[in-house]
Amino acid sequence: MKVVVMGAGAVGCYYGGLLARAGHEVVLVGRQPHVGAIQRNGLRLQTTTFDEQVQLSASVEASAVEGAQLVLFCVKSPDTESAGSLMAPSLAPGSLVLCLQNGVDNADRLRTVLPATQQVAAAVVYVATEMAGPGHVLHHGRGELVIEPTPGSAEAARILGEAGTPVQISDNVRGALWSKLILNCAYNALSAITHLPYGQVARGEGVGDLLKDVVNECLAVGEADGARLSRADVEAAVQRLPGTMPAQYSSTSQDLSRGKPTEIEYLNGFVVRRGAALGIPTPANRVLHVLVKLLESKQASLR
Repeated sequence: MKVVVMGAGAVGCYYGGLLARAGHEVVLVGRQPHVGAIQRNGLRLQTTTFDEQVQLSASVEASAVEGAQLVLFCVKSPDTESAGSLMAPSLAPGSLVLCLQNGVDNADRLRTVLPATQQVAAAVVYVATEMAGPGHVLHHGRGELVIEPTPGSAEAARILGEAGTPVQISDNVRGALWSKLILNCAYNALSAITHLPYGQVARGEGVGDLLKDVVNECLAVGEADGARLSRADVEAAVQRLPGTMPAQYSSTSQDLSRGKPTEIEYLNGFVVRRGAALGIPTPANRVLHVLVKLLESKQASLR
């Protein structure tokens, strides 16, 4: 199968690399110098179980999605509409665009710029990865996907599963997206503000009580927004995360350390906006959102 990764950062390179390793025709669409390194040497896929140089294609052009049966849409949340518009003219009829993004509403936003007949499925991603250098993705753990049912979801789940990715098709992807959003709201900003990995963040004085405040606000907003959520499951996942990814820095922390814009508007910022619209106070999420935005503006002033 031809698979194109639109937005070949750490997440897209990990899943694209696994599919290429399994024998599929994979094209990574990204930026330089990343693309040039892959074109010269392939993708170094360094996981918890193997370290290999995987041969695949790379491009800086969105038109590379032409002919793809599956598109893994992995761009940052602020770029959803612009990237979707760029690739829209080249999408093959009947292809599936699978959104592997943070946040709750990316698939809905993407649908607004694609043809009405285009298959789009939301996906929840549970993986710890980072770009260790141009053309080098480092996998720290996990890798499961939960995807929305569409006509093409079963085939996508099959090839991803055969490539080594545990995949579940669920009719409650919105609830799963909200559950993942709550995990991100709990830890992403704290890891970014302190520049500490999850394990050290969780051991900080007073962090446990702060996490409870953030999670309670998110649950209240998510439930009011119509998401089917299990409070017990969400709280257990928040408690479990530092133990499963103790050395992982959040994507927000990685973005700040590289001087890149973060996705905080689509994490804690999203909860603040939805809370305001639904009449639910979100003071803990507001503080985390404001602090990360201040760090972003500080970096912008230094550039």
